[in-house]
Amino acid sequence: MAAGPYTGGPTTVASSLDFDQTAWELKAYFALRYELYFDAVADVKTTDQSYVGSAVTFTIQSDLAAASTALNESTDVTPVALADSQVTLTLAEYGNAVQISALELGTSFIPLDPVMANVVGYNAGLSLDTLARDVLKGGTYVRYSTGTGVAPTSRNTVTPPNTLGASDVRRTLADLRDANVPTIGGMYVAFIHPDVAYDLRGTTGSAAWRDPHTYSQPGEIWNGEVGVFEGSRFIETPRAPIFTDAGSSTTLTDVYRTIWVGRQALAKTWSTANGNGPMPRIFPTPIIDMLRRFPGMAWYWLGAYGIFRSACVRAYESASSIGANS
Repeated sequence: MAAGPYTGGPTTVASSLDFDQTAWELKAYFALRYELYFDAVADVKTTDQSYVGSAVTFTIQSDLAAASTALNESTDVTPVALADSQVTLTLAEYGNAVQISALELGTSFIPLDPVMANVVGYNAGLSLDTLARDVLKGGTYVRYSTGTGVAPTSRNTVTPPNTLGASDVRRTLADLRDANVPTIGGMYVAFIHPDVAYDLRGTTGSAAWRDPHTYSQPGEIWNGEVGVFEGSRFIETPRAPIFTDAGSSTTLTDVYRTIWVGRQALAKTWSTANGNGPMPRIFPTPIIDMLRRFPGMAWYWLGAYGIFRSACVRAYESASSIGANS
């Protein structure tokens, strides 16, 4: 005889009890973060500082002019004076801190000490990388891309058709080589915004580019490096400078700056006293309230960045076909 439908007593379902609860992931996820590239090109650094001071001066010895005139047999040479130039970086303080209450620490289902340390540590790195980028952003050797439009003469005359092209890259390399700028591992390094890289790749074609693995060992490939074109290693980053609505007043074009550097473009110095060094110190903040309820985490750095050789920093400013142009 076949069994019929179940008609027994009441069935306990999920809504009948409080045992069913929402589960929580015990790992904290962080915001989508920028990769940090600009500090890496600061290859002029304090190595033999005379003493602790508020500023550090680097001296650049000038070379003598070529002696290409034949000597006179009976006349002594006339000595020439040595000359030099100097670059001074003035140290400044930088830092940030977070603080959290003891109540939040004691009731949070996620341990917050490692979260604070992670957030503060990334903020320290981002802040120094921003300082380095903003120094490079201030370089004075700037040209303007023509693209398919009328050639701009200044940032505020850039219009949407003025996109970066292959001729702009070649001209930059000519400028760098004319100025005897030393390369970094045989090539110059260019920081390019993804919106600008979109146009450059579109006009040059992918066949003109070399992928990093074809010319470098894995350990020699730079973070963010997307390839080589015309002797430049391109680092693609959304942190490349953008000047919002800085172009033509009739188009409100966003203007992008693509920056090329060679060796000795950027200098970095720092205090060597009281535990300071090339990177920020990260430490717990002192707890000074009566009930010790407000712990925190902080970072601190005493140092500076500066252009070391201005001829080693070149830039092109352009629009992008996929940028904000209205």
